Amino acid sequence: MPVKDFEYLGDKDIYLDAACQSMRPQPVIDALVEYYTNYNACGGRAKYKWGLRTDDRVNETRGLVLKWLKLSSRDYFVSFTLNTTYGLNLILSQLRQDVVRKVMTSEIEHNSPFLSTMTFAEEAGVEREVMERMEDGSIDLSAYDFTGALVVVNCASNVDGRKLGNIRELVKAVHKAGGIVVIDAAQAMAHSSDVLWKTEADAICFSAHKMYAPSLGVMVVRKDLAPKMQTSFIGGGMVDDVTRDEYVLSADSPNNIHTKFEAGLQAWGEIIGFGAALKWLDKLPKEAHRRLERNVAKMYEFLSENPKIVLINAQPNPTMSFYVEGLDSHLLGGALGDAGLMVRTGYFCVHYYLDHVKGYPPLVRFSMGYHNSEEDIDRAIDILRKVC
Repeated sequence: MPVKDFEYLGDKDIYLDAACQSMRPQPVIDALVEYYTNYNACGGRAKYKWGLRTDDRVNETRGLVLKWLKLSSRDYFVSFTLNTTYGLNLILSQLRQDVVRKVMTSEIEHNSPFLSTMTFAEEAGVEREVMERMEDGSIDLSAYDFTGALVVVNCASNVDGRKLGNIRELVKAVHKAGGIVVIDAAQAMAHSSDVLWKTEADAICFSAHKMYAPSLGVMVVRKDLAPKMQTSFIGGGMVDDVTRDEYVLSADSPNNIHTKFEAGLQAWGEIIGFGAALKWLDKLPKEAHRRLERNVAKMYEFLSENPKIVLINAQPNPTMSFYVEGLDSHLLGGALGDAGLMVRTGYFCVHYYLDHVKGYPPLVRFSMGYHNSEEDIDRAIDILRKVC
C-alpha cells in the first residue's frame, strides 16, 4: 500500500532513484497547483494582490531554508536558481580570481564541483588539488595546506551517502588560512541535513528536487562573500536603475542582496512548492523516519550478505551502490526496470573516483526515501534475489 501523501504511486511502482530526484508528497503538489490556479503572478515586480501574495510566499521560503540549516539572516542570504550544478558554476564563474591562490576539491565529488574547479583553476591560472576522502567521508585536515584556497567539496556522496563528518573543522581550518569554502549539499539536505546545521561555510548549494520539492536550485551564501564576487551573469530583476552605459545593482541594497544570483524571471511556483516541502519535512512524523531507517537496514543487510553482490557502502545509508559479479549493471538495471523496480545504473556523474581511482565496473544504485513502504523494500529484495 502506498505511503500517506504518496497515494498516487501505483502498488507495483517501486521508485528507488531518490538521489536523482525525490517523489513529491501531495501537499507539495497541492501548493504548486494552488499557485498556478489561484495567484499566478510574478514576484518582485507586481504590486497587485496576486503579486504581493507571491512575494510573501517566496520570502517565507527563504526564511524556511535558513531555519532548516539553523543559520541567521544577519549573516546569510538565499538565492534560487536551476539546480546545484548551476549554483556552483554561478559562484565559481563570478568569484574574483585575485582572492584565490589555489582551488581544492576531493576525489569523490560529483562532476558538478569536480569539473567546475577544473575550469576555475585553468582560467585563474592557479593550482588545483584533489584531496583524498577517508572511508567515513571525512578529510585528514593535517595533510593539506588551505592557505588562500577555494575549497569546493560535498558533505554527502551521491554514490554511497558517506558524509563529511568533520565539515565544521574543515570550514574553520580553511577560514583560519584565509580561504573560502563552498559546499555541495545536494545529497545531504533531505535525510542528513544535521551534518550542515550551523556550518558557517561561505556558500552552500543544493537542489530542492532532492528534498521532495519541485525542480529548483538553492544557494545559501554568506553576505561577506558578496564583495568578492564580480557580477557578470545579469539581466532583468537585478537592477534598480539603468543609464545608457551604466547600471545600479539591486544587490547593493541589503534587503535585495539575493538578487545577485537571480537574473530574470524566477520559478515562483517551484519556490512556493519548495516552501511547502520544507514545512512537510519539518512536520514529518517519527514513524516516517523510523520506517526509512528500517528499510535502509533491511536493504543493507541483504546487499552486504549476498555473496554475488559487491556493495560499495561501508555503512547503511538511504543511498547504496553495488555491482553483481558476472552481470552487466546496465542490463541488470533494465531487467529490474521490467520488473517494476526503478533504479540507476552507471557511474552517477562520479567518473573520476569510481572508474579511474577505484576501477569499478558500472554500478547499480538504490536510493530510498520517505515515499517507500516496507512492502517496497521486501519486493525489491525479492526481485533482486531472483534476477541474481
